[in-house]
Formats: sequence, C-alpha cells, structure tokens
Amino acid sequence: MPIFISTRESDDQLRKKVREISGQNFQQCYQCGTCSGSCPMIEHINVFPRRIMALLQLGNRKALEESNTPWVCASCHTCMVRCPRGIDITKVMEALRLIKLRQNIDRIELKKLEPEQIADMPQIAMVSGFRKMTS
Repeated sequence: MPIFISTRESDDQLRKKVREISGQNFQQCYQCGTCSGSCPMIEHINVFPRRIMALLQLGNRKALEESNTPWVCASCHTCMVRCPRGIDITKVMEALRLIKLRQNIDRIELKKLEPEQIADMPQIAMVSGFRKMTS
C-alpha cells in the first residue's frame, strides 16, 4: 500500500516527542525490514515495524494511531538485537503507546471484560495488559 502524505499532515511535534521519550534516533532507520522479519508477533499486527518507522519518519500521526502494532508489540527486543542501525524499536513502540495513553484514552475498557475472561487469564497477563493499555 503506497504512503501518500503532504507536508501539512507531517507532525514534527510527534517526531520530537517520540525521540524525547524513547531516546532513539529513528531517522537512522533505512527500512531494511530486519525488524519485521524478526518479529514474533507479525501475524497479529496490521502494520509491520518497518512501516511504523517509515510512518514515524514522515510524521504521519493518523496512520500511527490507527495501527495496533505498538499495542501488540511483545517488547521482546528481538528487533533491537537484529537491527543493523542499533535502533531500539521497542522503546519507540513504548513511546508511541505513552503518547496515546497520555491523551487518557484507554486501549481496553476494564468494565467490558467478561467475568469468564478474567477467570481464564493468568494474573500476570492481566497486570501486564492493564499497565500497557490503560492510562
């Protein structure tokens, strides 16, 4: 799918904030695809990590917010270990989550979980999910 973006849609504030929170220079990414090829969650995400980095370089906030990738990221650091540029993509994903959570919009609604779902989930998974997906 081609990316069409005008300079009016480019969000410099987003790029600055992600760089500030993550401490990563994502502009160094040259789209080799190693991160996407290494990701164990690839079949569960709708935008590959390589494309997330491209969207971030373009400052395309709308496309980044529509992606589930930062939320599904397992934070396993496989992408970082294999990245030829040494970019810690997991920190970038965490920064994208934090920016969204700081808007006080929860990714999951606790009140909508069924009691059966809660009973079947390991407690550590629930705590981890709540920390990651709620503000």
